[in-house]
Amino acid sequence: MKTTRTLSRLLLALAGFAFAFAGEANAANPVSGVSLITALKDAHSLAANRSDLKVLRVEGTSMLPYFGTGAVLVVKTLAAEKLRSGMVVVYTNRFNEIIAHRLVSVTANGWTAAGYNNSSDDTTPVTSENLIGVVYATFHSDAQASAPLVASTSVEAGTLVAMAGPAR
Repeated sequence: MKTTRTLSRLLLALAGFAFAFAGEANAANPVSGVSLITALKDAHSLAANRSDLKVLRVEGTSMLPYFGTGAVLVVKTLAAEKLRSGMVVVYTNRFNEIIAHRLVSVTANGWTAAGYNNSSDDTTPVTSENLIGVVYATFHSDAQASAPLVASTSVEAGTLVAMAGPAR
């Protein structure tokens, strides 16, 4: 009886450790049990009646632990004059890539942005000309970095991709 109780406690402790470890691993790249298609549909539903909202899918890890590959962003149009340090924005860089990064500081040329995990700032300033908007909502999904990027549904096909990657 005592051996059974000890074994049960050991198994419960190991299960708790495994659960805690899995939680830490997921904290690095937030995921949910929701499919990417469902997250996209939910985001498009939120944005459907608002002309100031756009939906984008994320690829990259520079904004972890806040969002990474498989996340879906709802981005709100905002005048550049209303930007503040710390806001997460989506903009087009000089390589014509759509980038989702955090504003660091304002300069004479515009705002400096950077990913949370990047060692350097982005080289393209965020200005009224290249600003798409600020992150209004984030939907996490079960999509992984190894998942194919091919658009398999009309919802995916109509969704732009925002990069959360290294500074360029």
